[in-house]
Order: sequence, then structure tokens, then C-alpha cells
Amino acid sequence: MNEKNTAQPTRTPPTPNPQWGGRFAAGPAAIMREINASIGFDRALWREDIEASLAHAAMLAAQGIIAKEDEAAIRSGLEAIAHEIEEGRFPFEESLEDIHMNIEARLAERIGEAGKRLHTARSRNDQVATDFRLYVRRAIDGLDLQLRDLMLALATRALEYADAPMPGFTHLQIAQPVTFGHHLLAYVEMFAVDRGRFQDARRRLNECPLGAAALAGTSFPIDREMTARLLGFDRPAANSIDAVSDRDFALEFLAAAAIAAIHLSRLGEEIVLFTSPPFGFLRLSDAFTTGSSIMPQKRNPDAAELVRAKAGRISGGLITLLMVMKGLPLAYSKDMQEDKEPVFDAGRALSLSLAAMAGMVRDMQAVRERMAAVAREGYADATDLADWLVRELGLPFREAHHVTGRLVAMAEAKGVPLAALSLEELRSVEPRIHEGVREVLSLEASLASRRSLGGTAPALVAEAARAWIGRLQG
Repeated sequence: MNEKNTAQPTRTPPTPNPQWGGRFAAGPAAIMREINASIGFDRALWREDIEASLAHAAMLAAQGIIAKEDEAAIRSGLEAIAHEIEEGRFPFEESLEDIHMNIEARLAERIGEAGKRLHTARSRNDQVATDFRLYVRRAIDGLDLQLRDLMLALATRALEYADAPMPGFTHLQIAQPVTFGHHLLAYVEMFAVDRGRFQDARRRLNECPLGAAALAGTSFPIDREMTARLLGFDRPAANSIDAVSDRDFALEFLAAAAIAAIHLSRLGEEIVLFTSPPFGFLRLSDAFTTGSSIMPQKRNPDAAELVRAKAGRISGGLITLLMVMKGLPLAYSKDMQEDKEPVFDAGRALSLSLAAMAGMVRDMQAVRERMAAVAREGYADATDLADWLVRELGLPFREAHHVTGRLVAMAEAKGVPLAALSLEELRSVEPRIHEGVREVLSLEASLASRRSLGGTAPALVAEAARAWIGRLQG
């Protein structure tokens, strides 16, 4: 009878992560590596990581913390790594967790001991906080240019359509006539406020966390003013704990992005409505529409619909990060690794939406005759009649409102516009009405009379559009 071999096979212990140092004898389990790694998405920070590392190395050398020869080697190595990444030759390793460790490990491979000195007087906590602020700042600058471009497109079309009548709506019911130019300028105002929100967020985020280290600062004689200056920040962050644990700047970015996306969605919704045959106010070319796989007559405003849908995605990013941050104690927690994907995704989605919307605004053509015809429907001149009764006959507005309502009911029963009522019919409700009322019962007169600041009178609309164009091109 043969004896069983009871010897256990020799196990090779997992290789510890070289960046963790000697504390851990064994490597992480596979599932731990997967949940812990962020290189799949935070590689988007590579430019910012290299930029911040160059500034940190320059400061270390200026302070005599590392040798100038080491700083020169670090600079040369980081520049070479930047070229590798740009050319798609960089060996990203999931085992090294994130972009910061990947770049640092590659630097040590390229230049040896000097590369290992780069991390002196900093932690991944202040490193990632700095990189992330640089990324969000750059994203804001790009979105600001796109918002400005969209506003210019809207203002230019507003000038073109400054005198084009259309129905103004409340509750999606015909309310009063406006011009299409005036309608477009409403979105210019919205996007101007969006630009202001992003610019306010940029001012607040422009403090440099670098030098806060893990959370308590460092014992090395660093110069935080120098690194802040080199990276274009206004100042160093004042409190080391807040510096590494703050993500308000990301929340503000997402909040501003969500509001801008909502504005884009509203404009997208109107493009969808106004290009539909029941409205027939706008036309889009083949460049921004698609066809149907079964219905050959269809021209679908898919670009506008997708812009409308992305508002949900962007707003979802804001909710995601709010929930990540809501219960975190100070200072840094690994939960905060989840801060980047919503910001990256929202920034990309908003950028694409802005580009698509600017293209649609420049592409669309208003059907003037259709807009004007609908503007004459629905008794949109009723308010003008009520105002005339106040102005010419001295009626209190509430009484004028009631008189006008009775006249509208009369016209509606006959199936005619207010202007088609005879003088006798008008006087049957209010005996003092005279022929002068005809001057306000026209679309052109209604528009021209709205001369109050911010009103829809064509001359005012053209003036406002020209002012915006000058401001945006200046």
C-alpha cells in the first residue's frame, strides 16, 4: 500500500507593492487590487501630475532639500514620460494603483535614485488634491470658452431674428407675442450666469494644497508660496487638513455643470418641439438630424434630444459626489477616490453638449411666416387691449382685465380674432371704446409697444444683441 504524499506545495508569497514600503509583507488579494486601483480612470490626470511634480522638484532644489543635479534628472525624466504618454507608449500598471504611483515608478526606472527623491515632503494626499484642482481649473477654462462661443452664436442669430414675431408661451399656452431674437437672448442671459458660476468656482478653487503632505504639513523647510506661484495658484491652502480633505471645488464644478446642462436641456427641448410639424417654427439640416430605419419621411432632432438627456447624467454626477462626501470625517478617506469619475464624465458630457448646441444654433433656420401666424392665434393681443383700456379710458387694470376677458369670449364664440370684432360689438361690453383701439390690435403694434427695459420691442432686441456680440467678441 503506497503512502500518500502529505507534503504541502511551496507557495510563493505575493509580491508586495513597492510603493507601500516595508509595512506589508504580502501583496493584496485580487479583489482588493481591483477595488483599490484607479489607474483605469485617473490616468486622465497625467498632465497635471507631471506639472505639479515639476513644480515640487524645482521647489525642493531651490530649498536645498534635493540636489540640483537630482532636480535636473527628475525634470528630464518627467518630460520623457510625458512624451511616452502622449505617444501611447507608457506602460500603465494596475498593480501600481494610480497615475501618481505609475509615473513615480517609471521615473525611478528611467533615472534611478534621483527619481525616488521626488516624493520628499509630499504625500499622495496633497499630490492628488493638487492634481485634481489643476484638472478642474483647466476644465473650467475650456468650458468657459465653449459657453462664450454658444452665447455668441445665440446673440448673432438673435440679431438676425430681432424683428421676427413668434408666440411667447406660459404653461406652453400662447401668452403674448415676442420676437424670436428676444427668445434667443433669454438663453444668452442664462449662459452668461453659467459662465459666472464657473468663474466664481474657479476663484475659490485656486488655492494650492501642495505641501500639506498627508494632513499635518511637513518638517522639511519647503516653500509653499513658490509651488503655488509656479502652478498658477493665487495662494497656498491655509490649513493642511482642509487642503487634503476638501472637495468643495469639485462639488461646485459639478453644481455649475448641472445648472448649465439644465439650461442646455431646456433649449434642446424647445428645438425638439419647434422642429416638430405641429409647431413648424424651426428647421435643422441633415447635419444635426437623423432618419428613421422604417419611416422615410422622418427627420429626427437626435442631437437636441441627446443634449437634453445628458442633463440627467451630469446632474447624477453631482448627486454621486454629494453622497460620497456627506459623512466623511477629516481628513482623507479612500472614499474620495470616487470623486474623479463623476467630474471627468460631467466635464466631457457638458463639453460635447455645448459643442453640439452651438452647432445646432448656427444651423437652424426659423420659419418666420409660421411663427408669425401662430403669434396671431390664441388672442395674444388681449393684454395689449387691456393696457389700452387702462391707458386711454382710465379703467382700473382689474376692470380692464374683465372687459377684455368678455371680449375674448365673444371673439372665441364667433371664431374670429379680436381685431375682427366690429366697433359695435366692442362697445357692447365697454361703451367708451373708440376706433383708436385698432392701433393696438395688431402683431406689429404689440411688439413695438414693449419698450420697457428688457422688453421685446424689435429695436431693443437688436440693440441688446449687438451689445452682447460686442462684449463677446471684445
